[in-house]
Amino acid sequence: MPTLNSSKVEITTFFLIGIPGLEHVHIWISIPICLMYLVAILGNCTILFVIGTEPSLHAPMYYFLSMLAVCDLGLSLSSLPTMLRIFALNATGISPNACFAQEFFIHGFTDLESSVLLVMSFDRFLAICNPLRYSSILPNARVAKIGVAFLIKSLLLVLPFPFTLKRLTYCRKSLLSHSYCRHQDVMKLACSDNTFNFIYGFFVVLCMMTDSVFIAVFYIFILKTVMGIGSHKERLKALNTCVSHICAVLIFYVPIIALASMHRFGKLKSPLAMILIADIFLLVPPLMNPIVYCVKTQQIREKVLGKFGLN
Repeated sequence: MPTLNSSKVEITTFFLIGIPGLEHVHIWISIPICLMYLVAILGNCTILFVIGTEPSLHAPMYYFLSMLAVCDLGLSLSSLPTMLRIFALNATGISPNACFAQEFFIHGFTDLESSVLLVMSFDRFLAICNPLRYSSILPNARVAKIGVAFLIKSLLLVLPFPFTLKRLTYCRKSLLSHSYCRHQDVMKLACSDNTFNFIYGFFVVLCMMTDSVFIAVFYIFILKTVMGIGSHKERLKALNTCVSHICAVLIFYVPIIALASMHRFGKLKSPLAMILIADIFLLVPPLMNPIVYCVKTQQIREKVLGKFGLN
């Protein structure tokens, strides 16, 4: 059998899957998927363009939003090739090296988005709980440094993934369980010891879950501060500034928690449900985040409409 690496890899092709039982309509399913990718890419590019060209939006909150848009673009572009090949062309094969590269970018942008959502919750915490020190704690230069630090952290955190996967031996199974490459799926195909991959993969997931815990803590403090505001109107106004971010957090973390729960509790494990949730995780956040922020954030909405002459 031809090999990718004569000493380690016997499998030369992995096979991804679409939606089991619906292979005959994959070509039709590809139409809404293409539209979702198109809207997601255009929406996030619009967010980046508006924030970059409007001086009034050159503030920490909007810089963090532009970082979120970059993460969503990264997730969309990382998964786009295999999703479209599977559903539009019925081409399910992918080389191991391409698979390792894809899972590196998908996990890297996923961790980066988790970090950005965390710092956005800190931004809302400062704006509501300590507004007088907001500008001094988060000047624009510090925001840029935070973005670079998170980028480096995410890259270093997932950098071992492709190299440790490449060291494993794949000699029997080649069918993955999703429409794109995930570290958890690829390591299960190995017929050599994958203990390190399992432990390190769990560590990476734990880091992301830690982000979600800190986000919850920040919102506990935000709620405590808001409940102390005497005016009902002012309480609603303060909470309204958090609605977009809360939606982004839920859109991002609910599929992750659902997948983790289904992996953990075997009785809840449905292959079809897991495939759909995994696809939703990559399709919905990049699609919905720009829509939510345009609808719920007045400044963004007005500038976007103004760029298109609709204001």
